[in-house]
Amino acid sequence: MVSREHDLSVRRQCGLLSLVRSNLYYQPKGESAENLRFMAIIDKQFLQTPWYGSRQMARYMQRQGHKCGRHRVRRLMRLMRLVPIYQTPNTSKKHPQHKVYPYLLRDLTIDRPNQVWCVDITYIPMQRGFLYLVAIMDWHSRKVLSWRLSNSMEADFCVEALKEAMVRYGKPGIMNSDQGSQFTGFEWTLALKDADVKISMDGRGRWVDNRMIERLWRSLKYECIYMNAFETGSQARAGIGKWLAYYNAERPHSRHGILTPDEAYERKTEPVRLAA
Repeated sequence: MVSREHDLSVRRQCGLLSLVRSNLYYQPKGESAENLRFMAIIDKQFLQTPWYGSRQMARYMQRQGHKCGRHRVRRLMRLMRLVPIYQTPNTSKKHPQHKVYPYLLRDLTIDRPNQVWCVDITYIPMQRGFLYLVAIMDWHSRKVLSWRLSNSMEADFCVEALKEAMVRYGKPGIMNSDQGSQFTGFEWTLALKDADVKISMDGRGRWVDNRMIERLWRSLKYECIYMNAFETGSQARAGIGKWLAYYNAERPHSRHGILTPDEAYERKTEPVRLAA
């Protein structure tokens, strides 16, 4: 009989286990049903208008007939890691005692796999709660190299995703992230330094520095998350895993013409472009 530990090891090696072990069993977050409904509305609207701060978002909510004032909107947006682009490039709160690293990609030509990776975290709404999703992407090919779901914002699930990506694909020359505490903290930066990976962080006033992974979130949410009201963590993991497998292997990316991210990652020459 196959042991549970062996099964987990096999699934992890095959890329099937994308939830940290401590969070395999989903526990709903402690928000009211009304707040969860408001969060889903805010999340959808923010994808359309990422310049909305709490004041503008509260006005939008009130115009739609929702009794949700600015103070509540501000708290929910912070919980969801939503920060308007005109205030700061960061999608998470900086830690005042953590070192912030310079942005290394300005004027850099990125033309090959594993030259630069990027990472980000997004909020995933559920029927009775929410989870956080981290993904690591190869900048050149747009291939999602690894991902993890978690019911907390601790750095552990980000570090696990990073280590899995490096085991499966080697290491990047540069890792780019926002200035969130998960990516400026000791565990994350130590893992990169131990692998001799240069650390790059989005610069002030440069919200576009991590734009390609933001586009991934938009596609994921509209094509998967919002169409499936996931009730459990295992359902979310399976659904997200299926969509990301489709994204990598079957969906051509506009950057590479007819090539999928998997194909672009494997291809070492110039990307194929669609005919005009």
